[in-house]
Amino acid sequence: MPSPPPRQSGETTGRTDLGRRLAARRDALGLSREELGRQSDVDGTYIAYLEEHAARPAIGTLVRVADALGITVDDLVGTNADLVAGRATARRDTALESLDEADCRRLLNTHGVGRLAVFTAEGPAVLPVNYLVAGPDITFRTSAGSVAAGAAGTEAAFEIDNIDDVTAGGWSVLAVGELAAVTEPDRLHHLDAAARSEPWAGGPRNHWMKLTPVRITGRRVVHDS
Repeated sequence: MPSPPPRQSGETTGRTDLGRRLAARRDALGLSREELGRQSDVDGTYIAYLEEHAARPAIGTLVRVADALGITVDDLVGTNADLVAGRATARRDTALESLDEADCRRLLNTHGVGRLAVFTAEGPAVLPVNYLVAGPDITFRTSAGSVAAGAAGTEAAFEIDNIDDVTAGGWSVLAVGELAAVTEPDRLHHLDAAARSEPWAGGPRNHWMKLTPVRITGRRVVHDS
């Protein structure tokens, strides 16, 4: 279990890109440094060190931390930051594997941004939203006059995915159900307290919506070797 190395003379103490990505992903998942350390078999103080200092962790450490965060090592260190995802060459040993509902719900809890698909008077619309899984529901905040709010009472779909260009693999999860506004005061209070971040779009977005899935499906690209 790695522990923080002794500080060297002239060592950088500011947060690096690796540290920022690690901290942002950990916060999005609602994990403390100690919890992430337990899940990745890395000392919690070393997680803090990685977030706050320039460090060169061993590849094994990066793999365990990335796996506990539900992302790839390339996502964690930023290798893919400036690349267009999905352009890797397909492998010959590839197959699609269906995910059961338990796996789909577990994967839903690893992300903080997804795509909401709704029908409007102008046709279908797909909207990126910051979301929170609350019990059986997928919840998010929007403005009262938004396209998403106007779709209350209709069937909608919600999708997340993960693409790994290094292995030419990935997975996706799709949830379908009715979209509705959250109006119960106790539920609103709980959601406000549980929300880990403000919507990235900014502005007054205090109108909570929920999608209660009646169908959840998922697929993963797998390789024979």
